[in-house]
Amino acid sequence: MAIKLSEEEFKTLKGQGFIPQRGKEYFICRVITKDGNLNSEEMSVVSKISKKYGRGYSSFTTRLTVEIPWIKYEDIEKVKNELEEVGLYSGGTGNRVRPIVACKGTVCTYGLVDTQKLAREVHKRFYEGFYDVSLPHKFKIGIGGCPNNCIKPELNDLGIVGQKKPKVIHENCVGCKVCSVENVCRFNACKVEDEKIKIDFNKCTNCGLCIDKCHFKGVQLDKEGVKIFVGGKWGKNPRVGEVFSDIISIEEAMEITEKFINYYKENGNPKERFGSLIDRVGLNNIKKEI
Repeated sequence: MAIKLSEEEFKTLKGQGFIPQRGKEYFICRVITKDGNLNSEEMSVVSKISKKYGRGYSSFTTRLTVEIPWIKYEDIEKVKNELEEVGLYSGGTGNRVRPIVACKGTVCTYGLVDTQKLAREVHKRFYEGFYDVSLPHKFKIGIGGCPNNCIKPELNDLGIVGQKKPKVIHENCVGCKVCSVENVCRFNACKVEDEKIKIDFNKCTNCGLCIDKCHFKGVQLDKEGVKIFVGGKWGKNPRVGEVFSDIISIEEAMEITEKFINYYKENGNPKERFGSLIDRVGLNNIKKEI
């Protein structure tokens, strides 16, 4: 039987991370993670809440938050209090910066940046810091550790991707018949031609796999950092984000992210996603303004 609440009351609860289930008799509690991780104590509390107030299970969202379904309206405050005991809280809805999603680059062998550490920094500055900032629509940020793009940064409103750009030290290359640099490249960007290794940067993704593979140090690190993509989204009308920057530092990426969020706040139309704003205004014009 549906709970007798006004639409405004349902909206308020949803804004707090308690999403009405089908039939509006129960609620899903969305628990925020700062970096996609929960420690053992936090997991234990989520487990106890799901057993005590739900039906003994929880689910994971595509943004690596946790959802506990089957919460009764009269238990919502109790759930909030028990989450707060271990520093957890609900949320992750509304026209604001949404929970940050990051890949496992921190521990993955392909990771070029500490994605989970960066996610915690982005979470603090933009999820928590901008929580009370009302935006035209949701704004999603994805952090990928390398160009493998496991968490699809290009399908977020703003994506951050780890990068390592190689360079050829021509005098060190001896033109090996079996070149370890050429063999490791998955995109055929590295080729031995005229007994020298060459890199086609139109094919190179800056994955960094070729760096230091040469026994004679013929290929070394040129530049490392992150690349920014903007305007991506998934759903009914997907849009792949556009490259905004070449390789920049994490500090620069944080400043650019803040400028984009503020620009979106000031210039976006109600219910307009960031990618639609880019289509309407033009990325080059936005670049000039920020």
